[in-house]
Amino acid sequence: MSELARIRQEYARRQARLANKNRTASLYALFVNQQLERSISGVLESSGCDLPALQTLDVGCGNGFQLRNLVRYGANPENLHGIDLLWERIQCAYHLSPNITFYCGNAENLPFADASFDMVMQFTVFSSILDQGMRQKIAAEMLRVLKNAGWILWWDFWVSNPHNPHTRGIGRAEIMQLFPNCVYIFHRVTLAPPIVRRLIGHSWLLCYLLECIPFLRTHYLAVIRKQVAGG
Repeated sequence: MSELARIRQEYARRQARLANKNRTASLYALFVNQQLERSISGVLESSGCDLPALQTLDVGCGNGFQLRNLVRYGANPENLHGIDLLWERIQCAYHLSPNITFYCGNAENLPFADASFDMVMQFTVFSSILDQGMRQKIAAEMLRVLKNAGWILWWDFWVSNPHNPHTRGIGRAEIMQLFPNCVYIFHRVTLAPPIVRRLIGHSWLLCYLLECIPFLRTHYLAVIRKQVAGG
């Protein structure tokens, strides 16, 4: 099975699982998304960026959830773009956000000109790719379409799940290898998912408190900026 076929099959499996999720799974998703939103809003505020003016691309956008969050923060929908491998997700994204531009395609060959975007985002895309060559091609494409003054917003886990052979964590050293000659800011965020799943149905407050302990956080929220010559 090719890597593209494997990824399509795995995301179909995840979608079927989500369709049958129980209350604990819903609370888990809500907690993780709220924590991530808080972290991203802090990064955007500290960057001093003019969010409404940013041309933004979300690689592996799914149904456009993160792009819609940017609209809530003040982004201009006309400047937002998303691409995903699965047509079903793109159809859903169009239905939910007709004022955002979406594409169905393989991120190894992004359908955009060089230096098109101020910000390129990815959320748990790379950890779902097991083929190192594909990871490198997508990373190179993300850098190609990024403007010299632009930045990549990265959220993904670095701790592999031994019970899930369909994903592989990606650490700081590999991120830097995928995006060479850049400037990096790493934040460790997101309480370990197994802890959240076990506790969220009992105590939301306890999850908040545990999330404050750095060694219990399993994801990197990273800002990756191109190293501009003479900068």
